[in-house]
Amino acid sequence: MKPLGLKDREILRGAESIIGVDEVGRGALAGPVVVCAASFAMIPDDPGVRDSKQLTENRRKEAASRIRASGARWVVCEIWVELIDKLNILEATRLAMRAAAGALVTPEAVVVTDYVDPGDLGCPVLSPKQADREYFSVAAASILAKVHRDRIMVDLGSEQPHWGWEQNKGYGTVAHRLALENRGSGTLHRRSFRWSPVLP
Repeated sequence: MKPLGLKDREILRGAESIIGVDEVGRGALAGPVVVCAASFAMIPDDPGVRDSKQLTENRRKEAASRIRASGARWVVCEIWVELIDKLNILEATRLAMRAAAGALVTPEAVVVTDYVDPGDLGCPVLSPKQADREYFSVAAASILAKVHRDRIMVDLGSEQPHWGWEQNKGYGTVAHRLALENRGSGTLHRRSFRWSPVLP
């Protein structure tokens, strides 16, 4: 397997900077979808930065601290439930990607996203499959987005404890779906999403 970041360095030979973009929360039943764009003029040598789903919570937090200290420029965009339900989750994600990347983009930059085409950003855009596993910049964005969204869901869980968001982060775990069956949905659940019941 090629070292993570090798493809970023190849792109940087012809670009001023590379902007990695990734989302978190697209498949959740509750809470926002969060997109991070992270811009690098140089790719740090940090093997601990990889796809956020491959890291424990503590390792994600540690990696996020290192990314912030590396000189990266980064922007986070949150799209909340009302707009997700109005637009649909894909268009809400693309909107957040354009907003986050657009805050960092220059004509000489290259944007890399994880298999979602954000639309025109005024610079070259690559959207390969599994970009969060192949590009350091996208992995870094996925970590920052995940740490940011997890913090939101933990805070929301302390305010609305019925659905266990501190543990499930809004995703459709068995415990979360049981809570939905017993209590119904709340204001932060996505009305446009279907969830499969647990009880027969």
